[in-house]
Amino acid sequence: MDYALAVLSGLLFALSLPKPALAPLGWVALAPLCVAVARGAARPAPRGPRPFLLGLVTGLVAFAGTVSWTSDVLAIFGGLNAALAWALAALLIAYLAVYPALFSLTLTTAVARAGTPALALAPILWVGTEWLRGTLFTGFPWVLLGYSQSDVVAPLQVASLVGIYGLSGLVACPSAALALLLVPAPGRRRARLGAAVVLLALPAAGAVWGAARVSRQALLDGPVARVALVQGNVPQGQKWDPAYRGEILSRYLSLTQRVATQDVDLVVWPESSTPFVFGRDGIETEVMRAGIVEARVPVVFGSDEVLGPTEFYNSAFVMDATGEIRGSYRKMQLVPFGEYIPVRWLLFFASPLVEGFSDFSAGQTLTLLPVAGHRLSVAVCYEAVFPGLSRQAVQQGSQLLATITNDAWYGTSAAPYQHFQQARVRAVETGRYLVRAANTGISGVVDPYGRVVVQSPLFETGTWIGEIRWLDGLTPYVRLGDAVAWACMLVVGTLLVLPLRESVGRRGRTGP
Repeated sequence: MDYALAVLSGLLFALSLPKPALAPLGWVALAPLCVAVARGAARPAPRGPRPFLLGLVTGLVAFAGTVSWTSDVLAIFGGLNAALAWALAALLIAYLAVYPALFSLTLTTAVARAGTPALALAPILWVGTEWLRGTLFTGFPWVLLGYSQSDVVAPLQVASLVGIYGLSGLVACPSAALALLLVPAPGRRRARLGAAVVLLALPAAGAVWGAARVSRQALLDGPVARVALVQGNVPQGQKWDPAYRGEILSRYLSLTQRVATQDVDLVVWPESSTPFVFGRDGIETEVMRAGIVEARVPVVFGSDEVLGPTEFYNSAFVMDATGEIRGSYRKMQLVPFGEYIPVRWLLFFASPLVEGFSDFSAGQTLTLLPVAGHRLSVAVCYEAVFPGLSRQAVQQGSQLLATITNDAWYGTSAAPYQHFQQARVRAVETGRYLVRAANTGISGVVDPYGRVVVQSPLFETGTWIGEIRWLDGLTPYVRLGDAVAWACMLVVGTLLVLPLRESVGRRGRTGP
């Protein structure tokens, strides 16, 4: 029964995220696992690895249902055979499952010591373990629980106060309340009911506050600009084929010149949109420069950048209407095993596995790009899921968030929808508009409340125009960062260390 409950939690978690993005399930996704934990903690027999395994089962089901698309990326674009691609994807899923396992382990410790009312700590422990997942070993903050509410505008506003990790804690509250109501605890009825009421009141209050915040429209006050997003829809197999170089560049220039006649102030191309190395390949660089001068509109675009035999960057540039480069940004948060091999000296054996990918250098400085007297920041692809980067950019004066990406890798899987959904939350956290140009989609414009203004379909060539505002001001999240997540992580650390200290103490007392 306990393991069946753990499986159910994993299923609910997966179903709450794209696809199919059944947002209401996110509010109760952790309840079955919490019930299983409480049942196990109440047993007098030694628990052994059972608490850890319960959470591991939840994690395996949850992440198998949300990130199994990584096997296709490795097989199709990494050149791996299907068996090896699935094995590596399974390793990723198993690694991610460790964090729900830590959640289950620490919650068991709390309930075993303080009784069933300690289930009220579940949201805190979930936030702490999610934060660890998003931070350790460069982090992988993909498909966090809070992202299940990206389409639900009212509770989503809580991200402006406590970020995505705090939103995850809010979403976990009803699960903890439900578990408190379902698990019997003789003599503790009043404490359980009181904790359940508080846990249910928090998301209700958050939703009411969020709805009021949106209704005031206070953030929509700044200079207006019209931004055009160019979606080239270039198949990944053609992107670096020299035979298609001229056709791809011509497509982007043609789309840009056409949309420039529609009174736009800025055009954004996707990640690595140039089918050549900008600045190094002279003929193509000059053709592109001449095309943008003809369009007479500034363009933000992505291109590889080579500065030497060992310096190879995934970069974003802004070219003004006169053809001059006014600024550039080099991607800082690289994709492990996709754009570089971490701790290469230790994982030297992994090099043959990623020969189908590039080996980039990481940028060292978060640089803002100037456009018509304003400043914008660019997150290149994977960087959009790291809240700290957009927060830092806004602290430095960014008035607009831009994301450029190439999601052609993901095909028609859930990944493009997950990626777009996660980028949307950055707009709410920072109180900025977000513009997103993706090679094959999803491109779009999102307002500071997380509402989609414009959204393109997948695998369609074209341009999409959205109105944005250059905004200033700082949200509480930009000012305070992940302070809530830090505090939650400390609680997790305490509950992990406490049993170890007591075990060492018992051994000392029973020793010679």
